[in-house]
Amino acid sequence: MTRTAVVLFNLGGPDRPEAIRPFLRNLFNDPAIIGLPWPFRPLLANVISNRRDKEARQIYGKIGGKSPLLDQTWDQARALQQALGDDARVFVCMRYWHPMADETAAQVKDYDPDRVMLLPLYPQYSTTTTASSFKAWRQAAAAAGLDRPTRSVCCYPSEPGLIAAHARLIAKALDDAGSSPVRLLFSAHGLPEKVVKAGDPYQWQVERTAAAVMAALARPELDWVICYQSRVGPLAWIKPATVDEIKRAAQESIGVVLIPVAFVSEHSETLVELDIEYAELARKSGVKTYLRVPALQAEPAFIEGLARLAAGAFERGSDPASESGARLCPGFWAKCPCRAA
Repeated sequence: MTRTAVVLFNLGGPDRPEAIRPFLRNLFNDPAIIGLPWPFRPLLANVISNRRDKEARQIYGKIGGKSPLLDQTWDQARALQQALGDDARVFVCMRYWHPMADETAAQVKDYDPDRVMLLPLYPQYSTTTTASSFKAWRQAAAAAGLDRPTRSVCCYPSEPGLIAAHARLIAKALDDAGSSPVRLLFSAHGLPEKVVKAGDPYQWQVERTAAAVMAALARPELDWVICYQSRVGPLAWIKPATVDEIKRAAQESIGVVLIPVAFVSEHSETLVELDIEYAELARKSGVKTYLRVPALQAEPAFIEGLARLAAGAFERGSDPASESGARLCPGFWAKCPCRAA
């Protein structure tokens, strides 16, 4: 029997109010988020986390004082464990709060696997998410003395299980909307324009996911658009903004069905930003129908897709590899980690 350790990566979130400031400090001290050199980056991270602590406490206070992300990631891990069977053991690794890479790497070493498979819960690749998590893992694995054959999945923006799960949940929301005219808003976390212009393929992959979902829905009459949320700071971010699309829907007297297309778990940016803040914006703007599609969480089709990715990781010819085992991104996207085809 070949013992495989499957490591699920996610962002992480504070597990109590007192963890909010150090969580923010870890986030903004990541060079993938703020590119300043040491010692300026940690100094700025301290300033930002101190300034944002009060506001962040208010945000998390609306959902019980902590992030639900870890609990949901463990739900996904248990479902994936069941799908993979006894030959694999699934671990959870968070980027900015516990269990972080050093903790998980120690657990994996104690398990003593024959091989390790890295699987991010970010379907679309970005230097700010997947690349950052993989870098932290490599450093932690080396420090722990974890030296086993390792494969990683960098992205799966159109993996059939991912797409089927999205389509099922969207179809239900459309049924709930009834005969009211609606526009689908595929809302993804935004990025600064300069990150995309530097070759980060995230936006292109989000577009690939949305197009695949629309094809699976097979409703060509549906009105839909991709938009971006969660902008912070003074930099120009990719557009259109989700808030602007909600306002446009109001002006055109059309309802909104909003899909968190790049989030597979619920957290503050879905439960607060989408369900409270944007819902209030829609109400005040005059949007008569505002429905938010749930994140995928442990949707069976999604978990089956993850299991396929994990089971096939060592059959792919390169590392890291996309859902197909080959490079998905056109050559322009220089930050794609896959070798050119």
